[in-house]
Amino acid sequence: MNFPLILFVFLLVTGAIALLDRVYLRKRRAESEREPWWVEYSKSFFPVILLVFALRSFLVEPFKIPSSSMRPTLVVGDFILVNKYTYGIRLPIIERKIIPINDPRRGDVVVFRYPLDPTLDYIKRVVGVPGDEVVYRDKQLLINGEKMELVADGSYSYLEGGASFVTTERFRESLSGVSHAIARSPEIPPVRLSGVRSFPGRENCDYNDHGFRCKVPAGHYLMMGDNRDNSEDSRYWGFVPDDHIRGKAFFIWFNWDDLSSFAFERIGQSVH
Repeated sequence: MNFPLILFVFLLVTGAIALLDRVYLRKRRAESEREPWWVEYSKSFFPVILLVFALRSFLVEPFKIPSSSMRPTLVVGDFILVNKYTYGIRLPIIERKIIPINDPRRGDVVVFRYPLDPTLDYIKRVVGVPGDEVVYRDKQLLINGEKMELVADGSYSYLEGGASFVTTERFRESLSGVSHAIARSPEIPPVRLSGVRSFPGRENCDYNDHGFRCKVPAGHYLMMGDNRDNSEDSRYWGFVPDDHIRGKAFFIWFNWDDLSSFAFERIGQSVH
């Protein structure tokens, strides 16, 4: 469901009715005659819809985390806020950038339209920016020949789908100075080669049993999930074009998981 488009249609309809009443209908009503319900409702809802549409389009937009691919940073049921203007002002609905501001940086957690189905929103961490050579060998990241710092940080466990308990290794990874937690499962290979699809720019990548090497094309980004061995990301479906990026995640404002319970300790955390 394209919620921004639905919101825009309601904005047009309520605005048109409110304008029609102001310039025509109101003049034809007797002073004692009550407004029709559809005029009354439209005039009441129009400013509210306009405010919500403007906030979602240009300032912040809420998203819910649907999967475990970004654990430990983000968990299923997290409701996050996404900064819509940090990378530039985009036209609503068509998402075309009209005023550039900043470019995504390595380590940013971003929401973007899934390249294989732009109607879906994904959230991952930026690992490679345009021009980078990204190597993921035996679960160690190297960017432009520099090994990213990786420090063991115990273990991390979580309940997956309310049915199975998953225990992983936990590490602190530094991505060009951005420190964050990642999870790794020793029994899972760095890349499931059978899951690698054909994608634009695939010729820029080499895969083997130890991982992959990719040169990030101009205007594109390479994304990976923090739950490295349980994430469908750029390893499998390729690079994310700049015009698919919707914003930068920065705040957890609520949590409601699939078990219908709250995780109050997560509310108010920043995303980094």
